[in-house]
Amino acid sequence: MARFVLVQARHPFQEKEQENVAADCLHVRMGIQYRGLFQMILVLGIGGSFPYGFHISVINYPSLHIKKFINETWLERHGSPLPQENIVLLWSCIVSSYGIGGLLGSVCCGYLTTKYRKKKCQMFANLITLTAALLMGFSKMARSFEMILLGRLLCGVGIGFSFNIHPQYVGEISPKKLRGFTNATVAVFLTLGKVAGQVIGLGEILGSESLWPLLLAFSGLTVTIQLVTLPCFPDSPPYLLIQKGNEDAFQKAIRQLWGEGDHQAEIDDIKREKAAMSCTKSLRVLEVLRAQSLRGQLYVMITVMTTLQLCGINAIYFYSSEVFRTAQFEETLIPYVALGIGISECLSSILCSSLIERFGRKLLLWGGYAVMVLVLAALTVTLSLQHRFFWMHYLSVIFIFLFVIFYGIGPSGATISVMVEIFNQTYRPSAFVIVGFINWMGLFLLGMIFPFAVEYLGPFCFLIFMGILAVSSVIIYLYVPETKGKSILEITAEFNKLNYGKKQVFLNNFPKETVLCTKL
Repeated sequence: MARFVLVQARHPFQEKEQENVAADCLHVRMGIQYRGLFQMILVLGIGGSFPYGFHISVINYPSLHIKKFINETWLERHGSPLPQENIVLLWSCIVSSYGIGGLLGSVCCGYLTTKYRKKKCQMFANLITLTAALLMGFSKMARSFEMILLGRLLCGVGIGFSFNIHPQYVGEISPKKLRGFTNATVAVFLTLGKVAGQVIGLGEILGSESLWPLLLAFSGLTVTIQLVTLPCFPDSPPYLLIQKGNEDAFQKAIRQLWGEGDHQAEIDDIKREKAAMSCTKSLRVLEVLRAQSLRGQLYVMITVMTTLQLCGINAIYFYSSEVFRTAQFEETLIPYVALGIGISECLSSILCSSLIERFGRKLLLWGGYAVMVLVLAALTVTLSLQHRFFWMHYLSVIFIFLFVIFYGIGPSGATISVMVEIFNQTYRPSAFVIVGFINWMGLFLLGMIFPFAVEYLGPFCFLIFMGILAVSSVIIYLYVPETKGKSILEITAEFNKLNYGKKQVFLNNFPKETVLCTKL
């Protein structure tokens, strides 16, 4: 006799709703479990890449007031005004001293973080930046423009330290499944710093003639918050186990940052890395440059870091004001439209942090480069024809926003993640000395050369950036392995295929001595 079973059919929308509820519950559980990790990400960001972005954007707002202050101070001291060319020279020194200090800080950082640990060096960097903020904040009261110059230099040194330490630290405290997200937060806080500088620098807030010293000193508040709160958090678990050999502190840091869940697979990966690194020496910077086992990693690092500096984002920010004026925006509205560009970059960087674990680093890099090439090509056309067709101005504005958005979604966050993940614990400090050198020298050289490129090439200067982006996109697509969800040893094995070709390579085939040094 046949038996009939009544099965209740579920509507597809009900299944989708249940899946969404399950996903929301998972996110809530992760937020609770990794609460310590997210808190530390916030603390590292607010005193790490945030001040770097802040001081990139904020210095243009008080420029007229500082030049006037320099002239007034000189007049009080010597009884005669300072020639205009000398004022411009002093202002150029004030602006460029930040980059010089950043270069000094990043070069010294590798050796000091290896010897004295990242947490202690980060707090030392906070003290330097706080001293710089106080010098700039009291410069007007002391009637000394030299304090601004010295403050900018020290600010660069402190932020050079912080911007070197922040990506390494945040990459080492996260589990594999969250590593892309945590690395991308470096770019998020950097863009938040840019936006904060644009907002606070408005004349209605701190960009006025009477309050500009407080504007320059604002970063002292953020580093003070980090200086007070960072001692409540541990050093990174890999550092505690691999370099300090402290099993108890390692387990305690895991529990504080990752909660009480099952992390045995992650712990085993770190222990395997320790075993592989037990007979590995920490190479100096010049030794890293010569090491065949790191040749592929170095090529990738130099490619992505150079492209980040020469992708055209700084040129876009430079050109945006001229485009807005040509599009007949009112002069009083231009700072707010420029603020819209900064907010677009910030929001797209936040989006990148949520997409990077889904699509991987490689796709975001080469795909982002490719789309940026197309947008730059379209922007070059509209800028060239803007005097023939009035509506080209508005297309140019749209393409500027699109370029910034695709930059934030792709290279901005993925670059940091790749650079952190392709080097192991012992080589990373020396590698980031090279990263810092490329970053700060790139800023300096771009600031020196770009105005001449604009003068002679006009909008066709973007063709240079298009060529760099196109070449980098091909290199990333062909040669860079995906690092998503892989341990350091797995990533190293991928690069060994590039470094040694068909030769048989063993991960433990390293020099037997151990030397912790990142001097040149």
